Amino acid sequence: MARKRSVAAALGGWSARHRKTAVFGWLLFVVVATVVGGAVGQKSLTDAQNGVGSSAQALQILQDAGLSDPASEMVLVHSASESADAASFRGAVDAVVSGVRGTGQTAPIQSPYTAGLISKDRHSALVVFDIVGDPDKAADHAQPILDAVAKVRAQHPDVKLDEFGDASGQKWLNESLGKDFKRAEWTAVPLAFGILLAAFGALIAAALPVLLAVTAFVAALGLLDLVSHSMPVASTSTSVMLLMGLAVGVDYCLFYLRRERQEREAGRSPREALSVAAATSGHSVLVSGITVMVAMAGMFLTGMHIFDGFALASILVVAIAMLGSVTVLPALLSMLGDRIDWGRRKSRRHRQARQARLAAANGGRLWNATMAKVLNHPKPFAALAAGALVILAIPALGMKTQSLNVNQLLPASSPLVQTYNEISADFPASPAPGMIVVKTPDVGSPAVAEAVNAFKTQAAAAGALGDGPVQVTPYPAQHVLKILFPVAGRDHDTTAVDAITKIGDTIVPHTFGALPHTTAATGGSLALSTDFNRQLDHSLLPVFVFVVSVTFLLMLVAFRSWVIAATAIVLNLLSTAAAYGVMVAVFQYGWGAGLVGTTAVGAIEAWIPLFVFVVLFGLSMDYHVFVVSRIREARELGLSTKEAVAHGLRVTAGAITSAAAIMVAVFAVFGTLDMQDFKQLGVGLAIAILLDATVIRVMLLPTVMILLGERNWRGRGTAAPGPVPPPAAGGPVPIEAGRRQ
Repeated sequence: MARKRSVAAALGGWSARHRKTAVFGWLLFVVVATVVGGAVGQKSLTDAQNGVGSSAQALQILQDAGLSDPASEMVLVHSASESADAASFRGAVDAVVSGVRGTGQTAPIQSPYTAGLISKDRHSALVVFDIVGDPDKAADHAQPILDAVAKVRAQHPDVKLDEFGDASGQKWLNESLGKDFKRAEWTAVPLAFGILLAAFGALIAAALPVLLAVTAFVAALGLLDLVSHSMPVASTSTSVMLLMGLAVGVDYCLFYLRRERQEREAGRSPREALSVAAATSGHSVLVSGITVMVAMAGMFLTGMHIFDGFALASILVVAIAMLGSVTVLPALLSMLGDRIDWGRRKSRRHRQARQARLAAANGGRLWNATMAKVLNHPKPFAALAAGALVILAIPALGMKTQSLNVNQLLPASSPLVQTYNEISADFPASPAPGMIVVKTPDVGSPAVAEAVNAFKTQAAAAGALGDGPVQVTPYPAQHVLKILFPVAGRDHDTTAVDAITKIGDTIVPHTFGALPHTTAATGGSLALSTDFNRQLDHSLLPVFVFVVSVTFLLMLVAFRSWVIAATAIVLNLLSTAAAYGVMVAVFQYGWGAGLVGTTAVGAIEAWIPLFVFVVLFGLSMDYHVFVVSRIREARELGLSTKEAVAHGLRVTAGAITSAAAIMVAVFAVFGTLDMQDFKQLGVGLAIAILLDATVIRVMLLPTVMILLGERNWRGRGTAAPGPVPPPAAGGPVPIEAGRRQ
């Protein structure tokens, strides 16, 4: 029966025939996207859009009233020997108040003596003030205040002065973590190039995947900037885009280029080799890319703007990387010809290296010896691999998620964290108080005053209030009342979460909610974290069902076998669960945390588990589609399932190893950042890809397929052809083998 030419083969053929159009069209697209995106800039989510539920509503009320929560700052004055009532201590406090006020960067400041911000043991006082201007630019106002506090510190060496807040925090993040992100971003690229150089042994062959991945990221970033004006995104979306862009961009090009090189080394002409690569690896790239994008689209079901941005950024960069791999890459390969091997030495050493690469294409002695044992004893090796993954997954049963505090996000050695902990110890409610925002026609009415008193009484009776004053700030012109209150418990412990839940779900509706024409919402960082986790809990099942179902359908369409599709789902779930277990063990329980330069923080950042699940389900398809496609090619030529599995693993070993090394390296670089959320994300993804490329693809996938035997091909619709001689490593495989029927 005649076979239809696949889309990938058609695109590759067109690009090879219209090389200049494909290459210069790609460059024009990248330049235009970059220029347009840079001109309009990126629109970020507001604080209200970052949150969900009642806490987001509280911020939205303030924002609509032009009362966006100002950046606040705190200076802790402490003396181990003197009381806050001592003259020298008072002098230091007064000097801080007058010095900070003199900078002109703050709103009116109250003395801690009148504001009731003296610790129980009366050895600490807290000077609290707001920063003038746009809270997003608070860092611009930080230095004069830091200088004023430093001056007082020098004049009063008998007391300890520490500063913490939005302005100083933003300044530290901009200066310290900004450098970390740049280092990570520019370390990942040379790492990927170095791995490819070792894999191909030629400069141009190694440079092509990196250049295409980087240009895909740059173009996607420009488009993200443009689209963000109709769909604002979180600032972290750019870093997510870089992670995804480098990972899939390099991998797609690597798979394509590796197949073309294998066909050339097996004796095909340049045109034939490119045609086979387009029809086989190009097809796998399209299947993999579509699967990744659909998996990413699952994040839209969360109903949370931060995940919308992650999904949009990932889909854009994967789509562009996929398009570049099946269009501009074949055009460049056709244009370069044998010059793609430029930089490879033509010598005896070169011939020996070529022979080594050919041997690697056939698996190599060590690989063949190892795989022979695995394939000849599938049951024990399948049990061993599955058992190892299950053991790794066990800690995930105790996973705890939350929006991490400053003292959890930043290194324990950071001065900001040390000051935060000191303030929390003496003033438990001060670093992160709860907030109630009330919008009502008359904030000065007796009914509102009664509601405030009722709130204080009921919250205290319920044990939901911590130590410290309840601060009530009316804004009559805006018809808004803002209440700051201390929350029982500490940070995000169970007591604190129960307290804020009780206040938001019961006390606020019974007090302020009873007022006519009034809207009341509970906010603050603890409420934001609690609402975020609630929404995640509600959205996990829809996202899980969507991603699993659509991935199954895509695998079913791609391989026309429900057994292969089901196998892919089960293996992905196993690798994801194992990755969760490692993350929980390291970051929540602290097992081996020192190996990745961190300490246990007791929780996983709230958005990471869902994001990791979606990303892994997408990225693991790179390897699965690539390996199973080669197994299917061999099976369609008449080899038995066991022979086809052995052949598929042998000819993909080098590409899988290189691709996995690149992904692990890129993700591991982000695991070196100081920010705990990116450290968790980087380490989690690096471990997951490592497990997927080794335990899953090398042991579990082949053994499961061998144990299933002919059942793997159920649903194919046609019987496999009769026996024919096995194809050589990397070819010569008939081009039809990679085309859709």
